[in-house]
Amino acid sequence: MRTGTGPGGTLAPHVGRYATAPGPLVRAPAPAAVDPPRARPRLRAPASRPVRAPQSALADGSPASPGRFKMRAMSFGQGGPYGPGGSQPPQQSTPDWAALADQSAARDRRRKLFLIGGGVLATAAVAAIVATAVASSGHKGKGGGDAAGGLPSPQDLPSESATAEPSFSDVAPPAPPKPLDIISSARRDKAPLSPATLFPEKSAAKDDRSYAMASTAATTSCATATQGQLGSVLVNNGCRELLRATFSRDGVAVTVGVAVFDGKAAAERAKDQYKPNVASLAGGGVPVFCRRTACQTSANAIGRYAYFTISGYTSGKAVTASDTVTLQAGRDVADYTFNRILARGNAQASAEAAATD
Repeated sequence: MRTGTGPGGTLAPHVGRYATAPGPLVRAPAPAAVDPPRARPRLRAPASRPVRAPQSALADGSPASPGRFKMRAMSFGQGGPYGPGGSQPPQQSTPDWAALADQSAARDRRRKLFLIGGGVLATAAVAAIVATAVASSGHKGKGGGDAAGGLPSPQDLPSESATAEPSFSDVAPPAPPKPLDIISSARRDKAPLSPATLFPEKSAAKDDRSYAMASTAATTSCATATQGQLGSVLVNNGCRELLRATFSRDGVAVTVGVAVFDGKAAAERAKDQYKPNVASLAGGGVPVFCRRTACQTSANAIGRYAYFTISGYTSGKAVTASDTVTLQAGRDVADYTFNRILARGNAQASAEAAATD
């Protein structure tokens, strides 16, 4: 504690804020000179009174400011009650005005926060009461709705949810017709059928090989255009017509015969029961071939059509098992025939799709 001279020349403590927490207060020193010892009267220690800081100005007329307060001096006579031989003074402390001011400010802040929080809670409670009253109100306004917000009452709601009607966008478009399905049934395969429509081109081409068309023929008596046991196989499975065409290239000739049935199952049976073979077709510069000599043959089917090939040399030379020229010619014409039958299905599928648009 620091001391200074107060009004009237007495010593008064100078109280101010500390940068750190203050330690114990220092006891006031005893007077320098004392009277000779004498009997000490039994005196009562004066009651300490709290010192109040002035509100406006100090006693000397200077304005009040933090850290400067007027303190009242107290005197106990010569020697005082705590002179030589006297009892030890009780330890007293001076009030920390700065700490008291901080506590008062903290109380004020807590009071303000309490008032603000109470106001928010009160507002929320009023809003909840109003919302409950609106929701539970049974009065109706115009149009049968709730008077507060126009909400429908339970009696106004439909008893059953209506079944949503499908829109046109929900209906998937029909699947396009499949060419293979069309050529697998005589009921749907209605396009004109003849050697000219089945083989409209003047040659059969495969990769870089091209075979010129020599002649064509068609008959409803399927057995008459065959040799060996193939005729009976075709008749037994219900052959309706047999169309033939001959193609040639570099002294090699190939005749393909296309047998027409009512359905896919009959064509598959004819292929599986195949026995040689379709009769070769001469004409258009191609002589008779593959009648009294060995030739290459094949059999296959697609949809309601079974097709057979026979290939050999136009010179009458016999075909051996290792012969690759006649084998390649027969495969090329067979592949061309397969593509032509499939193209027939594609054309009819496109026509059906256009008719449904």
